[in-house]
Amino acid sequence: MKQRIAHVALVVKDYDEAIEFYTKKLDFVVIEDSKIDEQKRWVMIAPKGAKECCLLLARASNEQQAKSIGNQTGGRVGFFLFTDDFSRDYDNMVQKEINFIRPPTEFDYGTVAVFEDLYGNLWDLIQPTANNKGLMG
Repeated sequence: MKQRIAHVALVVKDYDEAIEFYTKKLDFVVIEDSKIDEQKRWVMIAPKGAKECCLLLARASNEQQAKSIGNQTGGRVGFFLFTDDFSRDYDNMVQKEINFIRPPTEFDYGTVAVFEDLYGNLWDLIQPTANNKGLMG
């Protein structure tokens, strides 16, 4: 049996502002942007070169969903962006004014810094150490 996680839903306030942030600030690419009806779109984005999982941007459609925007994981880091060149990506993100709330730190498993997306969701930017390259897929 072969299974994989294909998409992870990220609740957003507005499709276009989320696309703008992820494509301009994080250099993600739009995989698909299809209109479902007058209110709903199927918007998938991913880092350049990603092969397995992507984010499905899901615009909040009611008050309960809107309350989750920016806090989908209760204040914990909920998203993990792996890189093959931490310095390159960190410097690029700082230049694009990404808000890092924890500075780069070396751990046994790799170099990590925590940043916020446009809504306040927390992300790890991670470059695994050589002995943890399997984490990159």
